[in-house]
Amino acid sequence: MARRLKTDLAGVDRRVSPDSVREQGWPRLFAPDLPAPKRFVVEIGFGRGEFLLDLAAAEPDTAFVGVELSHKRVVKMARRLARLGVANVRLLEERGELVVAELLAPASVDEFWINFSDPWPKRRHFDRRLIQSDFAAALAGRLAPAGRLQVATDDPGYAEWIDRILPGVPGLENVHAPAPHVREVPGRMQTAYEREWRQRGRTPFFWTYRRSLASVDPPSE
Repeated sequence: MARRLKTDLAGVDRRVSPDSVREQGWPRLFAPDLPAPKRFVVEIGFGRGEFLLDLAAAEPDTAFVGVELSHKRVVKMARRLARLGVANVRLLEERGELVVAELLAPASVDEFWINFSDPWPKRRHFDRRLIQSDFAAALAGRLAPAGRLQVATDDPGYAEWIDRILPGVPGLENVHAPAPHVREVPGRMQTAYEREWRQRGRTPFFWTYRRSLASVDPPSE
């Protein structure tokens, strides 16, 4: 018998809706908890949420947005944030593609995190993969000057796909060049899924791309 999802919150609800973002904007949605955040960071597909929580704890002056399509995971994360009193995170239950296209301003994001999105390993499903040329270009356009895109996968086939996509995105430069990616990042927190995969002998792949300063338009006089 399936367990009933608990939806009660013992504290402040940090969930926001697409309409509230459009009507109020991110600065108002983080105020008064964070009236002047040092950075603005977005994790697309936060899953169980432990990575997002770790990021938020390490940078209390940074505004974090967690995007997740799963209603169950969003509710569970909202309950955790309320219970722990975490004030620098907002949650959005929506597709990552829509959030990037419609709810984030150009050059406004200091860092994107995309950890272990579904690899969709069957060839006929490749068009469902999150990392696509158009989406990567949209991410690049939302990054602030020198902003970073962090991507991880444990799937070798998806890694080959990402290695073909990211180098061709205008405005992005590979921090790890000439290597296409790295297999270890010292000090990087491991998600529960990553620890499980490593125990099975599967070493993940990691990418860090940066918004090239040469791609940023100079200020108009």
